Amino acid sequence: MRGRAVSTMFRKNPYPSERILGFAQELRKSATPHEDHLWRILRRRQFSDFKFRRQVPIGPFIADFACYEAKLIIELDGSQHGEDELYDSRRDAELKRRGFRVLRFWNGDLKVNLAHVLDAIDFALREGSGAD
Repeated sequence: MRGRAVSTMFRKNPYPSERILGFAQELRKSATPHEDHLWRILRRRQFSDFKFRRQVPIGPFIADFACYEAKLIIELDGSQHGEDELYDSRRDAELKRRGFRVLRFWNGDLKVNLAHVLDAIDFALREGSGAD
């Protein structure tokens, strides 16, 4: 097995598998209340005139929210994300390798300090797109 990829999760095929596409569709249908709340703000270019997509397959992963124009991914993390830091770091590294920046917020951040979360997203969008 030497010289072979450690995992098939980093395969070179740029197109998501049918399994990933189906899983992303299910995630869109069963969004958490926090994801629904943020989606109502980000959708339809309502936020800083940037287009977002939700539950987007990118390689072997599914991003909560993605803006291709600014190459930005936004992740809302619940309690399950604190359990596997190695997975999250590998995932973030692969997304960065594909040219994306990743912003992570805890669900509680969205609930307690929405203005701060939105300011951080706005700043990252403008920084990534070259807009003033």
